[in-house]
Amino acid sequence: MNAQVAPARRRGLADEVADRIRDAIFDGGYAPGSQLREVELAGALGVSRGPVREALLKLAREGLVRGEWHRGTTVTALSDGDVAELDSLRAALEQLAVALVVEHAPDLSEIDAVVGRMERAADAHEMVRCDLAFHDAVYAAAGHRRLREAWEAIRSQVHLFLLTRIGLESEGYLAGIPAEHRELAEALRAGDRDAALELFAVHRRRASEVLRGSEH
Repeated sequence: MNAQVAPARRRGLADEVADRIRDAIFDGGYAPGSQLREVELAGALGVSRGPVREALLKLAREGLVRGEWHRGTTVTALSDGDVAELDSLRAALEQLAVALVVEHAPDLSEIDAVVGRMERAADAHEMVRCDLAFHDAVYAAAGHRRLREAWEAIRSQVHLFLLTRIGLESEGYLAGIPAEHRELAEALRAGDRDAALELFAVHRRRASEVLRGSEH
């Protein structure tokens, strides 16, 4: 007997709605902790509440929003515990990515291109997007599909982390981040695994220290 499957559902609209809401969060339209109301979003996007509800569930799976019965859906505000977990997981993934890039010495032109875009970024939100794109390029260069998928699973939360950082301190971020990433790219090209790993660790530590400094 043939297996019975449920009819396919078109999810294109919900995916588009998710993209719009995600972009609005990443552009600073909805700060961490902001409420996301289905009715208002549906009206603004010109869709029914169904696709909005599906979109919010998708964003919740990414860790970008949280739904609570007494508060509804809000943009995720990272707690100290969230930041610590995210930082430690990112470190583990990035150490493997950097080691693989140094070992295989692939074409690093995309990494260089992202640094070039960083140096022309017009504002902090564009810089954050370039920051994420740099790390996307590192994971792509590592040539490890499952590692890249693991990075993509936490990418939206890392974006939130960086948005939280620029909310606390943006001037230094804009001034120093392009040079930091140029140094990281040069370390990958030089092929010194230990030096590259140390520079990437320092890079992550600088970002974490901004958030930890806000607690005092």
